[in-house]
Amino acid sequence: MPDPASLFDPEDTDAKDRALAAAEASPEAEDVPLADVRRWLESWGKPDELPPPPWK
Repeated sequence: MPDPASLFDPEDTDAKDRALAAAEASPEAEDVPLADVRRWLESWGKPDELPPPPWK
């Protein structure tokens, strides 16, 4: 495993841009509305606990 980048190393903007593009293109990058997440979290531990909200 390579050593972590130092604060003094030049930034690899090309690698950063590629990583951001890959993350944004993945299905996991899609947003889940905050209201849906809030309802789910508030249901934890209750008899009618909700399933996690679906990715949209």
